[in-house]
Amino acid sequence: MDKIQRNKDLMKKFEIMINTADENLAEELVSSNAPFYTPASLEPLYGGKGYLSVVHFMRSGFSDVQWKLEEMVADENKVAVRWTLTGTHDGEFLGAKPTGNKISVSVMNFYYFDEDGKIVNDIAAEGMIGILKGIGVCK
Repeated sequence: MDKIQRNKDLMKKFEIMINTADENLAEELVSSNAPFYTPASLEPLYGGKGYLSVVHFMRSGFSDVQWKLEEMVADENKVAVRWTLTGTHDGEFLGAKPTGNKISVSVMNFYYFDEDGKIVNDIAAEGMIGILKGIGVCK
């Protein structure tokens, strides 16, 4: 299997991992020294557990949050993915009290892979404005 197909297959497993918060898949797919950032932490969080902290952060405000992989473009060391993020604002999120609003937001991420096929970096396009609009914090 070539690296491009490998990376696409890994992203399909990644979709399962973020929707189930599967720690075993997170450790399999994410390099232990890959840094990730969340508004809940000033310091980077590392590895699969660090990435899942982003998932848990989202679930704190949207307990039913789900990501659907809509399309992807891959090369040998990176994949661009367009996701649809859906959920219900049923918990406090970035200081906003729960509204019960349902959101559906298009977000885009670039994932970078090492030679072993593990994610070493995730660069997200700003999807936060769509989330904040969806819960009525901004227009």
